[in-house]
Amino acid sequence: MPLADRSLIARRLTWMNMLASGTALVVAILILLAYDLVTFREMMLVNRSVQAKVVESNTAAALTFDDPLTAERTLAALSAEPRIEGGGLYRPDGRLFTSYLRDPALDPLVLPEVPSDLIDWHRFEGLRRLHVIRRVLLDGKPTGVVYIRSDLQEATERLKGYGAIAGVVLLVSLAAAQLVSRVARHAISEPIAELAALATRLSTERDYSVRVTTTGQGELAVLISAFNEMLAQIQDRDQSLRDSHDLLEERVQRRTAALDASNKELEAFCYSVSHDLRSPLRSIDGFSQALLEDLDGRLDDSCVEHLRRIRAASQRMGTLIDDLLNLSRITRTELTHKPVDLSALARTVVDDLAIAQPNRRVAIVIAEGLEALGDPRLLRQVLDNLIGNAWKFTSKQPAARVEFGALEKEGETIYFVKDNGAGFDPAYTERLFGVFQRLHAMNEFPGTGVGLAIVDRIVRRHGGRVWADATIGRGATFYFTLVSSAAHSGHAA
Repeated sequence: MPLADRSLIARRLTWMNMLASGTALVVAILILLAYDLVTFREMMLVNRSVQAKVVESNTAAALTFDDPLTAERTLAALSAEPRIEGGGLYRPDGRLFTSYLRDPALDPLVLPEVPSDLIDWHRFEGLRRLHVIRRVLLDGKPTGVVYIRSDLQEATERLKGYGAIAGVVLLVSLAAAQLVSRVARHAISEPIAELAALATRLSTERDYSVRVTTTGQGELAVLISAFNEMLAQIQDRDQSLRDSHDLLEERVQRRTAALDASNKELEAFCYSVSHDLRSPLRSIDGFSQALLEDLDGRLDDSCVEHLRRIRAASQRMGTLIDDLLNLSRITRTELTHKPVDLSALARTVVDDLAIAQPNRRVAIVIAEGLEALGDPRLLRQVLDNLIGNAWKFTSKQPAARVEFGALEKEGETIYFVKDNGAGFDPAYTERLFGVFQRLHAMNEFPGTGVGLAIVDRIVRRHGGRVWADATIGRGATFYFTLVSSAAHSGHAA
């Protein structure tokens, strides 16, 4: 660990020790000063109260016989106490009878207002003055009031003296605390500094074989031991992870090779299906058509119907082979992600359907500005199947309607294709997206039962999901989502 960092820890330990020691000393000194101040005030109050009582005893007769000279000599005796600024003897109605003032430059005596039912009264004026009053009684009747005013300069001087002593004690104590800290910090800062240096090395080099070599005592020794034990456990786990990673890499390579071999076999199978199976089907269809054309008029109606059924079955088988090949290609085709105008794609699909069936009258509603990120070719297949199904299942509706739009829910864009066609039983919704799953008879609505399985796989490859909602005889709505899609609501076209 750098020397600057080590000294930083040591300085912090020293300052913490000095701060704790200094705080304790300051608190102790403040308590002592407060105690001394309270004790001094109580002692001064007792002294002034006794002096007021003496004056009261010696001036009762002077007040009774109206002898201000005797009373003045009694008050003059207060000059023996240098902290007494002055004293006064007043009649019961508050008029001055006689007074004593130590220094004419001092503030003149002013008798404070005191409740008439109090015999003794006092008040401290901060750390500046003490006011003491005692009533003069003769045979239980008030004949006058004694007032003594003292300064508290002695208390201020005591506080200053104690403050100077406390400052010296504090400085000496802090110096001693610093010396003790310098002696003791080596046993604390060195192990901590090594722990910090080792932690930094671990975070940068990931070398878990190192250990802390510095020894400590007490809790520090426990910390070092636990740290080394933690490093040993991390080292063991790291080695186990590396071994598992190597094993996993080996398994992945083996399975990748097996997957490549399976893909090649699948490609070979698709090639075989595409060429070897299509050729017989084309022959069956072609020869059936040739028989119908060459023997036109010589075959009875039953034979013609059989040949037509043969042609229809071969063509349906060809369509089924095409759908299966498309389904197999979806899982093997590499995805491209680019902005796709779904609204434009939907219009293209509808245009193709209208060309194929020009006699159909279908109300088409396509929301403007629907966009998404995805593979344009695969997303075209999604809309081909969903809009194509909606077009097909509304064929028996006199006022057919197909809508493509989107809605926002909890920050997610949900696209939908809605129609008012035949619909289906919601209890069979889970079967819709399986291969060869049909909910309607072939003679009612033709199809292979593969289209929605293709939609499901394409949507899942785009990180989304697809589901449906329907009512028998009232149409169906198919919903799907796409990851990183952005839809904008617009006007319908």
